[in-house]
Amino acid sequence: MSPAPLARVANRDEDFARLGIQRGPVQPWEDGMRTTGGRGSYEWWYFDSHLEDGSSLVVTFYTKWLLNPKAKEAPMIQVDLDRPGRPARQLFVHATPPEFSASKEGCDVRMKGCYFRGDLHTYQIKVVADDVTVEAELVGQVPSWRQATGVTYFGAHDEHTFAWLPSVPQGKVTVTIAEKGAPPQTLHGIGYHDHNWGDVAMSKLLNHWYWGRAQAGPYSVIAAYLYAEKEYGRTELPQIVIARDGQIVADDASKVRLVLEDVFTDAHSDKPVANRVIYDYAQDARTRYRVIFQRSQTLLDQKFADTVTGIKHALAVLARVDGAYLRFSGTVTVEKYENGTLVETASDPGIWELMYLGHVE
Repeated sequence: MSPAPLARVANRDEDFARLGIQRGPVQPWEDGMRTTGGRGSYEWWYFDSHLEDGSSLVVTFYTKWLLNPKAKEAPMIQVDLDRPGRPARQLFVHATPPEFSASKEGCDVRMKGCYFRGDLHTYQIKVVADDVTVEAELVGQVPSWRQATGVTYFGAHDEHTFAWLPSVPQGKVTVTIAEKGAPPQTLHGIGYHDHNWGDVAMSKLLNHWYWGRAQAGPYSVIAAYLYAEKEYGRTELPQIVIARDGQIVADDASKVRLVLEDVFTDAHSDKPVANRVIYDYAQDARTRYRVIFQRSQTLLDQKFADTVTGIKHALAVLARVDGAYLRFSGTVTVEKYENGTLVETASDPGIWELMYLGHVE
């Protein structure tokens, strides 16, 4: 008998029963709060968008900082705004637990007059941070999706959990940005929303991952490739969904092969970065897809040790905390092959990331 896997997607009948989830369409409550928010858990609701003028906007509502689930509830909003010809801005809103609320019936997250709410199809987001107010509406074009239950278990006895729910794999976005001293500007584009939660620091479970989403012509894609830590067998955990004209055409992670090309060492984070990240998906003996993320620029290059100051920074350096988060923009291309012949190709701008939680192997 083969040993139990050290990391696995929860896809068995008993997993669905244990989690109270039905096979089939995602239900609104699944995008509601799935943890207590207290010690031993973390949770966040994430939105990103690529806008018509080349701007990108990312908004994340956290119950606490994801690397410290043992901490008390410490609600926080992070806004990353990158606009052509202007310095990138990273803004934070910190709240106390009484200033935070989140429904278990659906996505309705509030803190300090800001909100992130929706019903798996239409979402409204508002954040007031420093001298910037952003308001966004996201309307889904691709149905909510999850890989099996959306939960990955770690440990021979499923001791720990990491969960991922792409509530809106792709949608139309309308964003209004109001910066002090300038008139509000309304922009349109393409966006995405997902929801994550877990019960132990991700750095204990996962070494690193590539993750990205994009629209390319009639195609929309979410693709990720996660690598478990050594304790969990360095298990590779691919995740992918490809939709065409709003209908899912491929989502079997067992058929994905990751190819990294033109890899270099990033000077700031000291992490290996691939200029080309390719997800090769063999659907069957006849049909094959290739999703190619071609980097043009790095939007964010953040070392975790640099997110704290003073004695905390010194302690992080002494403890060899060298995790990093990098976000990229560039061109995403989807290619479809039939019997080895390229029959369709489409390209558009996209955003993707590299998260390094552990040491480079």
